[in-house]
Amino acid sequence: MLRVNAGAQLGFDFETTRLVRVTPSKLGVWEDCPRRFRMTYLDRPPPPRAGASASSTLGAVVHLALRSLFDLPPHERTPRAAAALVDRHWSGEGFRDAAQAAVYRERARGWVAEYAGELEGDAEAVGLEQWVSVATDRIVAEGRVDRIDRRGAELVVVDYKTGRRRPTAEDAGRSRALALYAIATERTLRRRCRQVELHHLPSGEVLAWEHDDASLAEHVRLAEETAAELDAASAALAAGGAADELFPPRPAPRCGTCDLRRSCPEGRAAAPEAPSWSQLAP
Repeated sequence: MLRVNAGAQLGFDFETTRLVRVTPSKLGVWEDCPRRFRMTYLDRPPPPRAGASASSTLGAVVHLALRSLFDLPPHERTPRAAAALVDRHWSGEGFRDAAQAAVYRERARGWVAEYAGELEGDAEAVGLEQWVSVATDRIVAEGRVDRIDRRGAELVVVDYKTGRRRPTAEDAGRSRALALYAIATERTLRRRCRQVELHHLPSGEVLAWEHDDASLAEHVRLAEETAAELDAASAALAAGGAADELFPPRPAPRCGTCDLRRSCPEGRAAAPEAPSWSQLAP
């Protein structure tokens, strides 16, 4: 199989070693908490998880509605159609009660309808939930991109956000996931990709960042360092190493919303369990 050296394309060199297959999600989980990484990706059978959170449900519904919106012909992408797509994909899982779910259902309808109303008539999405992949000399980075737009001669990576916190353009630039997606998008679709965008539905804001070769190379370097750490720990565990030493917990306030907290005494001690709707915007 042909393997492209993205490192060489971006102008930096690495020593050849065994490739580690990673996604941005895996890298992020490792950096947040190695124990959570082990329980999520290595333990078999995996430990039981808590139920869905309302914020995750809301995000999933909005993503599905927007995916369905761009499956429609451009002239049918109306605000009314967009709101109806929220209804089609709606789920009340994780909300406190039916009344709270109804409030956020209407909010989501409004977000997606407003988004549809502001779309450019010639908006061209060349990838929806597109799986992209690229190999460097050390890793295979892959993942699913919410949307890939073609704008002129270049591609743009679009990531939808529905969280309570408003992101900034700097957040888009700092996002390792978006940087890796840009590199992998360019490799997969064979067209230059340097711009990444966060589309925050609650505020209607679009936060854009234009990468250059140096910034992408730095994101790759950091991803490879993280991948080497998690791969070494995984190999040591498979060889009989001590799980708690190789994959220590990192207790923090976020432990209150971790869906694996019931299997982690340190996490339970670090923060009280938060209700499943606690991360919703007020």
